[in-house]
Formats: sequence, structure tokens, C-alpha cells
Amino acid sequence: MSKGKTITLGIFTIWPFLYMIIFMSSIFGMMMLGFSGKDPSSEPPFIMMVILPLHFFTMFEIFVLIVIYIMHVFKTERVPQDKKALWAVVLFLGNMISMPIYWYLYIWKQDPE
Repeated sequence: MSKGKTITLGIFTIWPFLYMIIFMSSIFGMMMLGFSGKDPSSEPPFIMMVILPLHFFTMFEIFVLIVIYIMHVFKTERVPQDKKALWAVVLFLGNMISMPIYWYLYIWKQDPE
């Protein structure tokens, strides 16, 4: 995999974690705004109009990343044969945490081709 593709995959891999921080911050901000005593309007807050598309994009991206990483596990020779099934399960179940670890261990630290 070229260096550009590796870095791009790393950026997409980190996005779900960054999005979680953005999402929690916006929800916390909306809660604090709700406690401020301001009259609620009938239309949804602007931040929800931004967060909702980002939320759907991030969910779709996670599904695509799971497929990419599990395919990489079974195609590469870098992952030992006896650990391939374990990595596939870990990537599927613990994706947001395990994908950056897998990316660093088996994609970023790759031998130059």
C-alpha cells in the first residue's frame, strides 16, 4: 500500500473517534442551552442539522472500514496465520478502538515495498 493510501486510511480510521468527541460536545452544549431558560423553538437546532448527516456518514464509514480491515487481515502475510481470526473478531466487535491499533501495527509499520 502506498504511503498516501496508508495516511488516508489512517485519517478515515481516526474520524469515528474524533466524531464521538464532536457529537458528545454538541449534545452537552445543547443540554446546557436547554437549561439556560431560553424558549424552545419549533424547528430543530442548527447543530442537529449538521450532526445528523455527519452521524449517518460516520456510521456508513465504520461499516466500510470494518470490511476493508477484515479483508486486509486475510490478504496480508504480516498478520500471523493463527491470529487472523482473532483480529477479524476484534476488528468487528471493537472497531473504533481496535482499528487504529491494527492500522498502526500492520499497515503503518509496513516494510517499504
